[in-house]
Amino acid sequence: MPFLIDCPNCGRRSPYEFKFGGECKRAPDPGADVKAWCDYLYLYENMSGVQDEWWYHTMGCRSWLKIRRNTVTHEIIEE
Repeated sequence: MPFLIDCPNCGRRSPYEFKFGGECKRAPDPGADVKAWCDYLYLYENMSGVQDEWWYHTMGCRSWLKIRRNTVTHEIIEE
């Protein structure tokens, strides 16, 4: 079984109940140029190791969760 995600509303669940929402990163200022917005929307670090991520509970409470996960070991460090 893969790692489990602790949903604050539904309890520990399989990641198959969730949709990966991407890396957490800061959005550019509203007046930023097109390149800054394209980089924000389409480019990811996709690094090995610990990163903050968004997950959407599609088969549960339909909440967005922010978790810190090691992408190599799938260990959830913080939720």
